[in-house]
Amino acid sequence: MVHLTAAPLHRPDAADAAPGNAAGDGPAASLRRLVDGCPDLRVTLVAERPATGGTWHAGTELALRVEALVAAESGRIAVRHGSVPPPHVAASRLLHHYLWSVCLLTAGLWYLAGRVARLDPAALWIEEATAALAVTPPDGAPLGGPEDLRGAVAAHCGPVLAAFRPAVRRGPHAMWGMVGDDLVSALWYLGRTLGDEDRAVAAATAVLPGGTPPFPGAAAFRRLTGADGRSRPTRTRHGCCLYYAIRPDEACATCPRTCDAERLRRLEA
Repeated sequence: MVHLTAAPLHRPDAADAAPGNAAGDGPAASLRRLVDGCPDLRVTLVAERPATGGTWHAGTELALRVEALVAAESGRIAVRHGSVPPPHVAASRLLHHYLWSVCLLTAGLWYLAGRVARLDPAALWIEEATAALAVTPPDGAPLGGPEDLRGAVAAHCGPVLAAFRPAVRRGPHAMWGMVGDDLVSALWYLGRTLGDEDRAVAAATAVLPGGTPPFPGAAAFRRLTGADGRSRPTRTRHGCCLYYAIRPDEACATCPRTCDAERLRRLEA
């Protein structure tokens, strides 16, 4: 496997503080910084299809390999949590991992450099045993706004949802809700990583203001005020990653099952 080197992630300069302003990097350089600076993004940048280190499947092959990929995810969950999940739960967890990673790669480039890259599903691969991802950066990425970012995410994720739909047993509305949640989550995560949460919340709100099909809802952030008087952002998901089905006592912080008191407890911890 030929790896591309990475450089440190940093907050855009003041002149480039708003998404939509070019930060000077090409897409490959920005993606290198993004992957290097986000420890939860399990993606390797490669110059060509991975030929070693496991069994790799391109995004264009998911429909043919989804059963094997879900079975492998089920095995990983069993090892981590001590019980075998129902197949649709394992499929939802794996889909969430793929969608969040694609959204962070796409939205992260936009957030850092104001550019929108359409990631080619044929140039993004997932490894069956580990669910690690590898991607070849696109040759170019034009400047774009929120509507361009939504279009790029939808173009990549539409066929992925079609491939996973029989396995997750959910309809288009719920599945596109997952994509929207992961798009918002990706921007929010990047903002927190950079120490720039408020800007990321504003960016996510601009990307999903509501009324932007196929995404069924808005980012819809709201604020919670803790005992210390500090106001913190939160939101409630439109879709569901089904993590609660694996760890019932540890539902996501944005899950409808998680009350505001519990959200504040976690935010203040």
